[in-house]
Amino acid sequence: MSSYRRNRAGRVFFFTVVTHERRPILTTELGRQTLREAIGTVRRDRPFVLTAIVLLPDHLHAIWELPPGDSDYSTRWRRIKSLFTKGWLAGGGEAGTVNRSRSKREEQGIWQRRFFEHTCRDDEDLKRCLDYVHINPVKHGLVTRVADWPWSSFHRYVRLGEYDVDWGGSPEMYGDEFKYAE
Repeated sequence: MSSYRRNRAGRVFFFTVVTHERRPILTTELGRQTLREAIGTVRRDRPFVLTAIVLLPDHLHAIWELPPGDSDYSTRWRRIKSLFTKGWLAGGGEAGTVNRSRSKREEQGIWQRRFFEHTCRDDEDLKRCLDYVHINPVKHGLVTRVADWPWSSFHRYVRLGEYDVDWGGSPEMYGDEFKYAE
């Protein structure tokens, strides 16, 4: 089995987390409610600042700031995924296909096993990650204006004066600037 190395230095991290089989469950009412509850529960037990987030039907991007000396985002994501899975199934949501490997490990078909992580190196890198999070619904053709996507921290940043409501033209204007994992 491969050994996956995770960066344990730094405090601010960008993540991409994808549903199993890219099932479009995250922007459903049940998906949003269940994810909100799972994140809230984990944040009470293992604090972190949710700097930014965008929910798309089959994946999410998030930026977290962890407390000084604590870079254990893997435990947090494992717990969020577990709580979401339990809540999703209890609320009537269905699991995707469970293959032999998943069945052997008693895994449900809700999430892809792993996630993408990137450590934000400095303020410029963080800004690029914030922009990527917020432009993502436009990039995927879900809306033509960032402000039209309801499940994004973009609206909070507009209220704070960090973005203009009309920010974010077409994703093509950014070229290769946004190359993080989908």
